Amino acid sequence: MFDIVSEAISLLSTLFVFILGVTVLWAVRAFFIDILQTKDAVRRNYPLVGRFRHLFSSLGEFFRQYFFAMDREEMPFNRAEREWVERAAKGHKNTVAFGSTKTLLSTGTPIFVNCPYPYMEEEDIVIPSMTIGPHAHEPYEAQSIINISGMSYGALSRPAVKALSKGAFRANCWLNTGEGGVSPHHLSGNCDLVFQIGTAKYGVRNKEGGLSDEKLREVAAMPQVKMFEIKLAQGAKPGKGGILPAAKVNEEIAKIRGIEVGQASISPNRHPEINSADELLDMIDHIRDVTGKPVGFKTVMGGFGWFETLCERIKERGIESAPDFITIDSGDGGTGAAPMPLIDNVGLLIRESLPLTVNILAKHALRDRIKVIASGKFITPADAAWGLCAGADFIVTARGAMFALGCIQAMKCNKNTCPTGITTHDPRFQRGLVPKEKAQRVASYIKNLVHEVDVIANSCGVLEPRGLRRYHVRMVQNDGKTIPFDELYPWPEGTAPGKADYSGATLKSEAAE
Repeated sequence: MFDIVSEAISLLSTLFVFILGVTVLWAVRAFFIDILQTKDAVRRNYPLVGRFRHLFSSLGEFFRQYFFAMDREEMPFNRAEREWVERAAKGHKNTVAFGSTKTLLSTGTPIFVNCPYPYMEEEDIVIPSMTIGPHAHEPYEAQSIINISGMSYGALSRPAVKALSKGAFRANCWLNTGEGGVSPHHLSGNCDLVFQIGTAKYGVRNKEGGLSDEKLREVAAMPQVKMFEIKLAQGAKPGKGGILPAAKVNEEIAKIRGIEVGQASISPNRHPEINSADELLDMIDHIRDVTGKPVGFKTVMGGFGWFETLCERIKERGIESAPDFITIDSGDGGTGAAPMPLIDNVGLLIRESLPLTVNILAKHALRDRIKVIASGKFITPADAAWGLCAGADFIVTARGAMFALGCIQAMKCNKNTCPTGITTHDPRFQRGLVPKEKAQRVASYIKNLVHEVDVIANSCGVLEPRGLRRYHVRMVQNDGKTIPFDELYPWPEGTAPGKADYSGATLKSEAAE
């Protein structure tokens, strides 16, 4: 026995000496490499030690997220927001104790105006469906006020798309395909789909890169596809097309998109066929005629002159020529990859653009004809409720659905190394994402989000969320005081929506007191 122990100790000692020797040799080699190289000043001046700077810098996000950042500090989504989504996705009781950790005096914070006689909570409230595209051959009867925003197969992994599809079906909401075309994985859950037509027209393009009527009809023939969305611009990168790194373009994705395997998928920064309001309306009319289904467009607002012109041309051409819906994205929207100058500084935030867009539609008597879909960081009940107060008909969320899938905000969406398997095509990482399990979380998140938006509505004395109006929320100003939202963004004269079916105790004059 003693001999065995001695041999083991001797072997471990030899192994230790070997490892130490290799380490010393590596350190000496690294020292001379660093001192002789000319590209990195820190490593040249501080050989070997300077290498730790890059290591600590790359680990900074990790340490801030788990050890140093407070619950409300992180960007783009803080820990409190992510944990709310996680609890909602898991179906856990979503209550907190002691008091709010949110800084309620920050400028722009919405404070909802509670009613002294709120609606009684109802276990099975039914939120009415809403028709989109009444002039299309096949109008869409949309069931859910909360839906899943555009994320393409390519930006997302196969199991992630499958889980979203199955989850959307269980939640009875729609799933936007994103600009990468419709894949078998989108169809696997049998949910309602909104087919997004990006600037590269993946899935409906001809050999020249233009729009193919034949492929449009093929897509429209899929019973799951309910609407078509022309993507003009995305909040995270206005003026820039979709970017799918080469590492993510595998054989299946290349076939669906009609591109080469292993080559980056870079979409044009615009639709070359659309140069004016008339050409935009022409494309909307054409796609609606070919497919028979509702057609709208997605954009992020910068200026509003072009939109005023669009509304004027609609009135001149006839109400039938209008887009059936408009998706307004926020300048701080999400993406898998975008240039930093665009993601940081271009495009209006939804807090300003949404009410202004709705007001312009109301001014031109188009508010009822064109449905408004709000997109951009709407992952919590308060965000969604604010969007409905501002005038949106529907709320869509992408990153909320990603958090429900298990996203940990690792910020590696563009590197094909996502540790949760959501935005990677590496089988090693995808293995961790089981569609059957995550689909239930997606469904639970959407259902709980709808439920808690309804809780806010009931607190304001409104029977269901679409009854929320601008006077149901006040906005915190620089001095810490609040003003009614409808004073900050008043409706054009004579266009304010009528009172919904709610208690007489919530008259505007009383709610403002």
